[in-house]
Amino acid sequence: MPPPAGGMPSARRARLGRRLRSLAGIALSLALTLLGLLLVTFVIGRIMPIDPVLKVVGERATQAQYDAAYQAMGLDKPIWQQFLRYMAEVLRGDFGRSISTGHPVAQDLLRVFPATVELATLGTLIGVCVGVPLGVVAAARRGGWIDQVARVVALVGYSMPIFWLGLMGLLLFYGILGWVGGPGRQGIIYDGMVPTVTGLILIDSLVAGDWAAFRDAFSHIVLPASLLGYFSLAYISRMTRSFMLEQLSAEYVVTARVKGLSEGRVIWGHAFRNILVPLITVIALSFGSLLEGSVLTEIVFSWPGIGQYITKALLAGDMNAVLGGTVVVGTCFVALNLLSDILYRLLDPRAK
Repeated sequence: MPPPAGGMPSARRARLGRRLRSLAGIALSLALTLLGLLLVTFVIGRIMPIDPVLKVVGERATQAQYDAAYQAMGLDKPIWQQFLRYMAEVLRGDFGRSISTGHPVAQDLLRVFPATVELATLGTLIGVCVGVPLGVVAAARRGGWIDQVARVVALVGYSMPIFWLGLMGLLLFYGILGWVGGPGRQGIIYDGMVPTVTGLILIDSLVAGDWAAFRDAFSHIVLPASLLGYFSLAYISRMTRSFMLEQLSAEYVVTARVKGLSEGRVIWGHAFRNILVPLITVIALSFGSLLEGSVLTEIVFSWPGIGQYITKALLAGDMNAVLGGTVVVGTCFVALNLLSDILYRLLDPRAK
């Protein structure tokens, strides 16, 4: 029987209801995760043995000045009111003022975060472009010399301290061979010469048409990005190999080979397609780890990113900057997980 005029078929209503429930579940999960992140950072800011009032007024302030700042910062309120105020400020993008720089923390983060994003993005691209094919070929040639090389590469990538590799890389490729630029994001002669559009110096120099600045920026980023890319490809190649070994032992692969399909089609057209969903999670986690784990790399290469910013703020007792940077990095992790979930549904119809 056809549906009533103006009505909606029951199957369509059911699909719409499932999609709405799925979106509501994702939104609730996202909200709870962000709430947990804010709660953790709030607790960290309260248990740290640092008096935030003294950091603002200084140690020579009078008791009256201290009390006035104490009340202005809302520290005289109950703890739950302090948390609600903190949450409202963060949601407005207000992380307070940095004691170290004297600028709003949000302004500082907008300045330093693109440098970390640029470095982590290039590192992840290197990890994906090298690690994924290496892992696939290693699984397809299990026990062969390529497999042995891939396992050694992954082992070294997990074992070697990145700060030591960074120092050795600077000594060899910059100090001795002169193939790359030195520490920093740009040479002194190009510093501040490229107009800021995206904050990504490679893109901004291309937009400005300044090829000399682009070459200089590339010479400075290629070594730290390659080091991060090496650690990324060590993880990605290992996980890709593990996923592929599981798929290549499945019955559908044996059936495809019995049918006479070429080995390349079996590997890339069937087995590799089935590992795309878990591989997305691996790549997202790798990118997130480079965003928050590039502290040592940024320190060794004097890279003006968020890792170096948080480290300097922590050493100076600048908790507004530390907590602001932590919230931004944590939010990036949440966003990457959400993006992975969306890509799941696009690549795997069973997840819809």
